[in-house]
Amino acid sequence: MQFTHYSKKDFSHNLYGNIIGGVTTAIIALPLALAFGIASGAGALAGIYSAILIGFFAAFFGGTSSQISGPTGPMTVVMTVVFIEFTSQYPDHGMYYAFTTVVLSGVIQILMGFMRLGKYIVMVPYPVVSGFMTGIGIIIISLQVAPLLGFESAANVVQAFKNLPQQIANANIIELALGLVSLIVLFIWRGALDKKIPSAVVVLLLGTSSVFMFDLEKSVSVVGAIEAGLPAFSMPVINSDIALDLLYYSLMLAVLGAIDSLLTSLVADNMTKQQHHSDRELIGQGLGNIFAGLFSALPGAGATMRTVVNIKAGGTGPLSGIVHSIILLSVALGFGFLFESIPLAVLSAILIKVGIDIIDWPFLLRANKLPIFTIALMLIVVFITVFIDLITAVFVGVFLKNIIVIQRLSDLELGQITIVTGFEETLPEQVNENEYSILKSSNGKLALVRISGPITYAVSRGLSKRLSQIGNPSTLLLEFSSSSIIGISTALLLEQEIKNWQAKGAQVKLIDTTPNDRAEIKQLGIVELVGQQNCYESFIAAAV
Repeated sequence: MQFTHYSKKDFSHNLYGNIIGGVTTAIIALPLALAFGIASGAGALAGIYSAILIGFFAAFFGGTSSQISGPTGPMTVVMTVVFIEFTSQYPDHGMYYAFTTVVLSGVIQILMGFMRLGKYIVMVPYPVVSGFMTGIGIIIISLQVAPLLGFESAANVVQAFKNLPQQIANANIIELALGLVSLIVLFIWRGALDKKIPSAVVVLLLGTSSVFMFDLEKSVSVVGAIEAGLPAFSMPVINSDIALDLLYYSLMLAVLGAIDSLLTSLVADNMTKQQHHSDRELIGQGLGNIFAGLFSALPGAGATMRTVVNIKAGGTGPLSGIVHSIILLSVALGFGFLFESIPLAVLSAILIKVGIDIIDWPFLLRANKLPIFTIALMLIVVFITVFIDLITAVFVGVFLKNIIVIQRLSDLELGQITIVTGFEETLPEQVNENEYSILKSSNGKLALVRISGPITYAVSRGLSKRLSQIGNPSTLLLEFSSSSIIGISTALLLEQEIKNWQAKGAQVKLIDTTPNDRAEIKQLGIVELVGQQNCYESFIAAAV
């Protein structure tokens, strides 16, 4: 697998559209990068360089030509927890440990790409994706209410709710007013206006100008000094005492970033009518996160809103993502002073709007039309996401969904198994008249078990139960002639059932067990168990 599959033509094609797309997304990405950086606790520059590094490497080496990458809400939520966890326990080296998790998450994503796991990641059931995205939206909103009121953000949602009554009672009215006005503008500034000047840029301009017009520098909290220059190099540090914590958080960031990026890739495919390469996208995202961690920047992923804006602005190739990164780099290297007076309440308003947008409203608004289990699964994932963690939420959600899928699969597969003893009132669909006549004339001494579809472990219990209800025939015919798949678990079950019937004194005959058929049956020695003389190629041969 090559690192990049783009040719020179991919970078030169649609030059104007890609440049416009890159410029437009850079304008939108800047306030979000500032907000995510400050919200995480790493600082504004960490957010900007996340957009620069991940935006560049994911565009150049990734597998989705029109995708714009950078810090996102879900990744920032996890990284905030990582910063708090490590800096509270290890004040001297906590930040190094935190950025080490970002580097390791990138390594894991690259390994996922080389192992070709991309196609499996997007198979996470939609209610699970909906649940953890909605949960992340709730987390972002909950943690940003405090800065909107003039206080520092809490470490977690529970603490945020505990602090809320006191914060409301002692709110900074000026910051609250700035935040609420910003939120109103973010909601009403849309459509054609938003295309000309993004709403996030509008509220930044209004908020910053308000600070100067009304002399609010001492009354509100602002971004503060943004030092121009390259980010500090952060050497990865792995301490054996916290190796498991590093691995846990790295895996969480890697999986979440992969899901976030590949879902955005699907959105981009739908809009551009192209086909992304999932595994290359993981490699590109992984490289971006490695460099982000090495240079003290936030982890990131494919950003849906910025990708959509890029495509609508004309960006169709990797050049748009590179242009977006170059523009942000110019800000970081010399124009950061222009953003130092932005009120934190305004950035909180932007993040609250991001949180509201992340919540899966279409799913919630159709909740009354959806199955109860689907709604329950989504709400369980929301709860675990908000109050426990994202990885647990995804794994629990997938596990619960798979239980139902396995149950439905079992019911479907059982319908592909025909058990005939000759006492049925009507002719079974899978048995012809001649076969049924032979079974009926045996007066219960002959029973047929015909498997005509795929049989996996999901059907084992149901098959065992049905076999126990067919009486006591002296000969049991097991036929696999129309079965497409027989799993090892089912083969083991059949072995045990054969032993049970043989213990009862019944003769067991296998149909369709020629030397080239059914490797699982031969591997377990089932042919030897019944004897080669009891293996037949047809029902007629076995029944006579």
